[in-house]
Amino acid sequence: MKKVSTVEEYIEVHHHFADELEILRNIILKTDLEETIKWNAPLYAWEGKNVIGLGAFKHHFGIWFFNGVFLKDDCNLLEQAQETTKALRQMRFESSNEINKDAVLSYVKEAINNQKEGKEILPDKKGKTAIIPKELLGYLQTDQAMKLAFNALTPGKQREYCDYIESAKRETTKVTRLEKIKPMILKGVGLHDKYKNC
Repeated sequence: MKKVSTVEEYIEVHHHFADELEILRNIILKTDLEETIKWNAPLYAWEGKNVIGLGAFKHHFGIWFFNGVFLKDDCNLLEQAQETTKALRQMRFESSNEINKDAVLSYVKEAINNQKEGKEILPDKKGKTAIIPKELLGYLQTDQAMKLAFNALTPGKQREYCDYIESAKRETTKVTRLEKIKPMILKGVGLHDKYKNC
C-alpha cells in the first residue's frame, strides 16, 4: 500500500470506503483526541497515548480501540482481533448503514475516559524468550542458513514468527505459514515490519 502522510491521503487511497471513513473520522474528531498518522493509518491519541485507530480493508472498515478490553460493549459491537490479542478490540462495518453514530461516539468517549483513568494493558513480552514451535524448529534444524538468519533476528521478531506459526490451528495452515515466512527470515525482516514504518 502507498505510504500516506495525512488522513486525507489515507481516505483517498481507500476510496471504496471514503464516505464511511469520513463518518467515523468526524465522530472521533468531536472529542479532544489528537489526530495523526502512525503505522500508515489514522491514529487518535490522548497525551501521547494511542487510544483509537481508523482503518479500511478490502471488505470492511472500522475503528480499533487499543485498550478496548476495558470497554463495557453494551451494544455488542466489539470483536477481538485475534485469540492472542489481550487489549485490542475492533468495531467492524461493511457499509455506512451499520454505523450507529451515537453508539460509536459513546464507545469513543468511554475509551478516552478509560485512558484518562490509566486503564491500559502494557505489553509483557519484553525479555521473554521465544518458544519455537516444533514445525519451525524442524526447519531450523535441517537448514543452516535458516537457523543463522533466525538467530540473527531480534527476540521480538523471533517471537512474532513463533506466535504466527503457533496460532495456526490446522497443520496445513502451519505449513503454508512456514513457506510464507522462510524468505522473510532469510532476508532478516520481521513478520510485521511493513506495518511499522511510521
